[in-house]
Amino acid sequence: MQASPTLDSAPGNAAAPAASSASAPRRLVTDAPTRMFHGLFALSFLGAYLTADGEHFRLLHVTLGYTMAGLLVFRVLYGLFGPRQAGLGLLWRKLTGLPAWLRSVRSAPSLSAINWRQAQNLLMALAVFALLVMVVPLTLSGYGTYNDWGDVLGGDWLEEVHEFFGEAFLFVVLAHLALIAGLSLLRRKNQAAPMWSGRVDGPGPNLVQNNRVWLAALLLIAVLAYGAWEWQQSPNGLVTARSLSSLTAGEDRDHDDD
Repeated sequence: MQASPTLDSAPGNAAAPAASSASAPRRLVTDAPTRMFHGLFALSFLGAYLTADGEHFRLLHVTLGYTMAGLLVFRVLYGLFGPRQAGLGLLWRKLTGLPAWLRSVRSAPSLSAINWRQAQNLLMALAVFALLVMVVPLTLSGYGTYNDWGDVLGGDWLEEVHEFFGEAFLFVVLAHLALIAGLSLLRRKNQAAPMWSGRVDGPGPNLVQNNRVWLAALLLIAVLAYGAWEWQQSPNGLVTARSLSSLTAGEDRDHDDD
């Protein structure tokens, strides 16, 4: 007796692959504090860069710069005393693999014999390391500029140093984003997803045993509390009505010129 062809084409069976895909195993590889740091760090730099020019948003710019410095302190402490998967030792071990990789490149018989995946990981580690390190001269030069340290030797040299590191930081950020986009296309998988969701597709054990959502929440509260404190310390707030009106007037003048 011939089997009915409608069995395999029934609507319920057609939904089976989708259900199977939706229930695919996922592993937790990045904990909540690390992801919270990443998001706050990125937003702080973006805000600081956009408010760098002019005096209208100077206090907001300075506050965001100090926030970056505080976030760096948190990341270093969490990397030293936190869980293994968030440790800075993993980043350092990747970087120390650079000399061995360069030697393997010199001795490789062909380009196809080179471990390009390790090269991609090395570039990613170098970008992250550079971003963390550059926060120090960026914030120090910004603090010195805000407190007129440059007047001791005369000239605007300290402000120029601050602008240099700001542009260098932006360059590394863009290179970091381009690398992530390139790897996502090359590997056909969103390489940025683990930093937002904390999970990757595939079977296996979770690298993160304790997500520490409470610590991520405390970090967010600390950043918001610091911003509120700076707002209260400023007589006119971090963003004044005069600043906003000046910005709006400037945009109106640009439209009139067009």
